Amino acid sequence: MAGVVVVGTQWGDEGKGKIVDFLAEQADTIVRFQGGNNAGHTVVVKDKKVILHLIPSGILHPNKKCIIGNGVVIDPRDLLNEIESLKSKGCLKNNSRLLISEGAHLVMPYHKKIDIARENLKDGKKIGTTGRGIGPTYEDKVGRVGIKVIDLLDKEVFKEKLGYNLKEKNFYLVHYLKEKGVEFEEIYNEYIELGIKIKEYVANTSLIINEDIKNGKNILFEGAQGSLLDIDHGTYPFVTSSNTVAAEACIGSGIGPTKIDKVIGISKAYTTRVGEGPFPAELNNELGNSLRERGEEYGATTGRPRRCGWFDATMVKHAIRINGISGLVITKLDVLSGLDKIKICTGYDCKGETYSEFPLSLKTLEACRPIYEEMDGWSEELNEIREYGKLPDNARRYINRIEELLDTEITIISLGTRRDQTIILKNPFTTDNRTDTM
Repeated sequence: MAGVVVVGTQWGDEGKGKIVDFLAEQADTIVRFQGGNNAGHTVVVKDKKVILHLIPSGILHPNKKCIIGNGVVIDPRDLLNEIESLKSKGCLKNNSRLLISEGAHLVMPYHKKIDIARENLKDGKKIGTTGRGIGPTYEDKVGRVGIKVIDLLDKEVFKEKLGYNLKEKNFYLVHYLKEKGVEFEEIYNEYIELGIKIKEYVANTSLIINEDIKNGKNILFEGAQGSLLDIDHGTYPFVTSSNTVAAEACIGSGIGPTKIDKVIGISKAYTTRVGEGPFPAELNNELGNSLRERGEEYGATTGRPRRCGWFDATMVKHAIRINGISGLVITKLDVLSGLDKIKICTGYDCKGETYSEFPLSLKTLEACRPIYEEMDGWSEELNEIREYGKLPDNARRYINRIEELLDTEITIISLGTRRDQTIILKNPFTTDNRTDTM
């Protein structure tokens, strides 16, 4: 048995979807433990692109159990649309493969209205929210007025909670945000119907996951977004509203920390960011635009163009520490082919002071300028290479240097979107020995 957590080490969009899909072949159960439908995982299977927002990527493998944990916030409308989309592609023939925690909180229509209205109201810097209502839902969860999946299955409980919440939400919408309020009957009737449709998937998933662990199953815990979007450890306030780090795998799925064996971090061979917030290694030039186009750097959920920059070792080192990462996956190495020179950010300069560690002060980070180390690039295309030793010398030097700077073992290298475009140096489910000599 192994419990493996997969997390992003940057600002999300690191390629977790492909890696989770790849590792799911060795797993028995795949658990999504935080976030909502503001994040998307893109997986390519037999040249067909599938975008998932709430359902774990393991659903694309037959006979795998997939669980949406209690740490996820669920928009039931979008969830049902995602289920129907998967069914239309023949990817969910057996409904028993998908389970939803009865303890997960629901995204309500007023959450989305508040989310959008708040962002529009800001005179200064916007957070860059997707407007999906994720932040306000987590606020209600912490404020102890949230509505859980299990509440939706009891008409009286749901009616009471919805009525109580709407008094406050409508007052806030109308009198502060200057928006139209929402109608009780409209929401009540729609959500009761949605509850009927999702009821067959709802379960006490904490019991199920722990039973699978007890029975020696391999469990893969799938996070959304990236470590630098963590509400506690990221570039606050330009973050998401949940904990995206590995520790949340326990809280968001209902298991103890002793059940986690390995934490795998995912990082692009360069850096991207969607939305607002500081980005020391950003390339605001033609090279940044070229990386965006070559890497198809557009949000899976919103389609927004991603900001692009060089690999930031200082930032990833921070992510490795706060997650306890035991192995690192490098994705999109193929995107760097054709560059004469490649840079790695090894630290920051802030008004003459050198930072070798990632600063949590937003004011400091915004004033930081990258300190770069330059390396020779390579011209060869990498997409069809399947052995580490066959990579160009300079590509291997680049990988080796990242490993040295981070003092962390690189275990997998991704060279494209397909499952087979992958070099495995160490499989977290099957071996403790790396297959190369780095």
